[in-house]
Amino acid sequence: MGKKVRIGIIGAGQIAGYHMEEYAQMPDVELVAVCDQMASRAADAAAKYHIPNAYQDYAQMLERDDLDAVDICLHNALHAKATIDVLNSKKHAYCEKPIADSYQNGRDMLDAAQVNGRMLHIQLGHIYRPYARAVKRLIDGGALGELYHARTMGMRRRGRPYVDGYGSMMFVQKQHACGGALMDVGVYKIALMLYLMGQPKPTRITGATYQKTGMDPARKLQSGYDVEELATGFIRFENGLTMELFDAWAVHLDQIDPCSLLGAAGSVKFSPDVFSYHTTLCDLELDCTGDLIAMDTRWRNTIDTENDYISSQAHWVAALQGRVPLLPTAQIALDTMLIQEGIYLSAERGQEVLADEIIAGARRK
Repeated sequence: MGKKVRIGIIGAGQIAGYHMEEYAQMPDVELVAVCDQMASRAADAAAKYHIPNAYQDYAQMLERDDLDAVDICLHNALHAKATIDVLNSKKHAYCEKPIADSYQNGRDMLDAAQVNGRMLHIQLGHIYRPYARAVKRLIDGGALGELYHARTMGMRRRGRPYVDGYGSMMFVQKQHACGGALMDVGVYKIALMLYLMGQPKPTRITGATYQKTGMDPARKLQSGYDVEELATGFIRFENGLTMELFDAWAVHLDQIDPCSLLGAAGSVKFSPDVFSYHTTLCDLELDCTGDLIAMDTRWRNTIDTENDYISSQAHWVAALQGRVPLLPTAQIALDTMLIQEGIYLSAERGQEVLADEIIAGARRK
């Protein structure tokens, strides 16, 4: 155990509950305060997680001098302002994905962290999963050789928030969520692939978005559903790498291929349920699997810092304590937003867009 990290939470909804559950298991963490616009929800979270202070206005919470960091768990459109306010109060900031509602506002968040000399961490949870850590080890060990193409794939058969029976209406309203499947689940896979590929810079982006699968008309009208259920894309990077993207909340398919990353010496396929490595040795094509459960247990028991990379919260606390350097999640999340915004702009125009247009503020909110 190191010095206890004192954390405040902004937002006490469903996502915040996951964060607080993680922190509650960490002896190095003290949850000092929680804030929510709904006073009753803040009070309920405070009671459940034994948090001594509850607020309805986060500006009042940020006046405290006993907070090391603040965890922001708000709807996407509110990320930038709250995070910048936290950083300007001289506290480290952890924000839920996606980084913001636009590339430019995400850029402002990174600038605020730099100006205030504070750390900014974005919740990109797939980076810490056993299959992702295994792929990273293979890449770092040279088992894939030169990387050249990636595919990010994800689908739900019928898993749209609210209209398919879970979550609130705000998840399918552009004014709050800023997008649909691409912002909700696609963000994880794009970010993971950027991390694994060494953060290549996008140059050209082509995309399309769809809302085609039938839904109950009354729930659609009631919810104000105005976001995509499927996003597709093709991205070119400055070093010759390319990436395909497919992510759906609802699509008439039983399954799709897992994500894949192709290298000159070998390739990997991976998802929460699939992990395999493919190569050619001695003129023989080989398809290999691995025991990720045994790997995870062994690495966590034999590598001193491995437990600092098993979840987004664990890594955040370790970085706050100075045990490990913070992964560049803020920059990865910003580059992910660049791709997402490029897909939306390409879908609107019906043509390829340049990453430089997004960087220059083509869709600033």
